[in-house]
Amino acid sequence: MAKIIQLDDALSNKIAAGEVVERPASVVKELLENAIDANSTVIEIDLEEAGLARIRIIDNGDGIEEDDVLVAFQRHATSKIKNENDLFRIRTLGFRGEALPSIASVSRLEMKTSTGIEGNKVVIEGGKVESVEKADSRKGTDIIISDLFFNTPARLKYMKTIHTELGNITDVVNRLTLANPDISFRLVHNGRQLLKTTGNGDVRQVLAAIYGINMVKSMIPITGESLDYRISGYISMPEITRASRNYISTMINGRFIKNYALVKAIQEGYHTLLPIGRYPVVLLNIEMDPLLIDVNVHPSKMEVRLSKEQELNELVSSVIKNAFKTKELIPAGMVTQKLEKPKSEQTFMELDHLREAEEKDSTVQSTFERRPFVEEKAVELSKSYKAAEPSHISQQGAPDWRNAFVAQENTTFEATAPVADEELVHDEQEILEPGISPEAQEPAEVQASRVPPLYPIGQMHGTYILAQNERGLYIIDQHAAQERIKYEYFRDKVGEVATELQEMLVPITLEYSADECIKINEHQHELEKVGVFLEPFGYNSFIVRSHPQWFPRGEEKDLIEDMIEQLLLMKKVNLKKLREEAAIMMSCKASIKANHHLRNDEIQALLDELRRSSDPFTCPHGRPIIVHYSTYEMEKMFKRVM
Repeated sequence: MAKIIQLDDALSNKIAAGEVVERPASVVKELLENAIDANSTVIEIDLEEAGLARIRIIDNGDGIEEDDVLVAFQRHATSKIKNENDLFRIRTLGFRGEALPSIASVSRLEMKTSTGIEGNKVVIEGGKVESVEKADSRKGTDIIISDLFFNTPARLKYMKTIHTELGNITDVVNRLTLANPDISFRLVHNGRQLLKTTGNGDVRQVLAAIYGINMVKSMIPITGESLDYRISGYISMPEITRASRNYISTMINGRFIKNYALVKAIQEGYHTLLPIGRYPVVLLNIEMDPLLIDVNVHPSKMEVRLSKEQELNELVSSVIKNAFKTKELIPAGMVTQKLEKPKSEQTFMELDHLREAEEKDSTVQSTFERRPFVEEKAVELSKSYKAAEPSHISQQGAPDWRNAFVAQENTTFEATAPVADEELVHDEQEILEPGISPEAQEPAEVQASRVPPLYPIGQMHGTYILAQNERGLYIIDQHAAQERIKYEYFRDKVGEVATELQEMLVPITLEYSADECIKINEHQHELEKVGVFLEPFGYNSFIVRSHPQWFPRGEEKDLIEDMIEQLLLMKKVNLKKLREEAAIMMSCKASIKANHHLRNDEIQALLDELRRSSDPFTCPHGRPIIVHYSTYEMEKMFKRVM
């Protein structure tokens, strides 16, 4: 008797559904992609019990012709591709022809669709067609999925809580709205509206609807291109971070994709501006020739294979680095009003707590929030203190406090509560379309050094430097400041190791295990390029007789051991990364520590040297160096103004 049999269509569809329909979010994703491919301009998503009870998606797209209604529910039936060559030129979100039959096989499905001439209605239960009849001729498609997984109860065991499943759905909707700002989306759960976008094509308004207007104001646009790629998008300022990668959205040709290498490229663009373990809020759109990308590597179509991935990663990193080169990145020292998040992000971030371990603490906002102040506040303050004597600046020749407001290069936007949809559009048009670019508003001294001149006041606990200028009070972490200065010094020096060697009176002997010695011997040339010169010395040991003159004195042995340890930890040895880590370690060991008192001339010298740094805002580990309390905020803190 034959052991191999041909599976029937019902069982085949259930197996296929296991690949395509993992959870309610998968259903929403597939149906939304179909609606987008159908040239819809308005899409509504109505959910009950996070989609487990019901999912309804209504669009105003092209609809399905009468002859194709039942064909659409057959496996591998698609209008997106015709032959094998089309697989290499995919410009649509869906193309496999598996979504509808897979969804229908594990649910009760009802669909009304029309091309605008005559409508049809089909009812399918567990993959079996129950009825086909005429329906109204409203152009578009209305599809209802009820009792998901009713005939595969084992699948329900793997569903998370209602909140977690809803979080997964809102995440999918978020990405698709960001990728399609010209489509109006509306998301409703159990009668409560969670998200609504206008569909006017302005992605900044979509960002505002998801993350809040205040978040959008702290983001800056990026653009760049190469021969093969064109990128655009928005990135948050370095002080606005999240605890997970979930707020990094990458789109290729309008398709949301997950790519670890791209996330690393984005992080590399921020470089040392991000604290360890924190991630920025990023929207990155990539346009490219479909021939350079293969989206047919996974049923979910979220993982892709790129032909020139390294070129793309380098472009992304360089564009982000260039975006920060002219920006003043000094965070404010206080937030006078806690920023309220829109209902949509409040919901999403509450749900993030229930996600996998990576997404815990995603509601945590950076301690430091940029709070530049508005010129209107200057007028208000000047009226309040018309007769007051200015006493904020003790340095001779420094401008008085009235001029401080005129010198401020940015515009403050007060924290706002969630607004109604009609108000949102008007508010954003005023906020997001300033007449003068931030760069044009920057004073000359900031453009020259990115940090304004600072005048020392004194030192607190031998750890923090207090300084002032016409714009207010500045607090500087002296260890972090010198770490940045030393890091940039060693970063340059670490590439010049062969010309400045110093012989040691007492050589250093190092011992390692046999497997470690093999890796060290294999990469000895890379170690020499960062200043570590090893000679074999007996069994599984090495001797160091010389080192670069600029190694921090007294730290030579620890540094050499740390750099070798760094090499051993690398799965793939990267010389650039090795030099980077070497410079960071040297800067940390060579910098002044806390509880170290400095004279006023030493403080001034440190501040002047910090101003000459290329990135004077964070230490190599991403911690802030300078915190700014504006004059207005100081006045408000002491209730001198309201």
